[in-house]
Amino acid sequence: MRKLYLLLLFISLTLQQNVYAAAETYTLDSAHTYVLWHIKHFGFSSQAGKWYASGTLILDKANPTNSKVDATIDVSDMVTGIPALDKHLQGKLFFDTATYPKATFVSDKVEMTSSTTAKVHGALTVRGVTKPIDLAVTLNKDAVNPISEKQTAGFSATAEINRSDFGIKTLIPGLGDKVILNIEAEAFLPKSG
Repeated sequence: MRKLYLLLLFISLTLQQNVYAAAETYTLDSAHTYVLWHIKHFGFSSQAGKWYASGTLILDKANPTNSKVDATIDVSDMVTGIPALDKHLQGKLFFDTATYPKATFVSDKVEMTSSTTAKVHGALTVRGVTKPIDLAVTLNKDAVNPISEKQTAGFSATAEINRSDFGIKTLIPGLGDKVILNIEAEAFLPKSG
């Protein structure tokens, strides 16, 4: 009887590991995933704007270093709270959204820094220019969302870039070159069946 119990226990643990070992493809929730940017405004203040993002997250819970993210931002959908400024930033002096309507981030490496934090390396493309970027990422929660009833993973991330690296040099240095990015993301597993 003990041998049977040990065999069943071994099979159960093996099955649990196999269930947990498979990487799963999550969808970024475009209503709850955004990039908030901050830039110095002639030394008087720090101004901000926001873009929502969409894309996919391949989440490997058994080996998080195998996880990947592929996100897209519709640059023309920026929100600063000032419609005239939104239009100005979409023009040729800044993002030139008529020519470059999308920005993308594609990860290429994940380094775990604790059980819930990581440095996510990848490539950011803005205005047709691709540069490496590192995100400091924190896993906030991985559970069933009580509203959607879908398995959901939530993350916060930060990064800094120089806008001049992407060819956006208008009014530097008065209008800051350094841009601080704060990212909030929720990704869900589509329901099966």
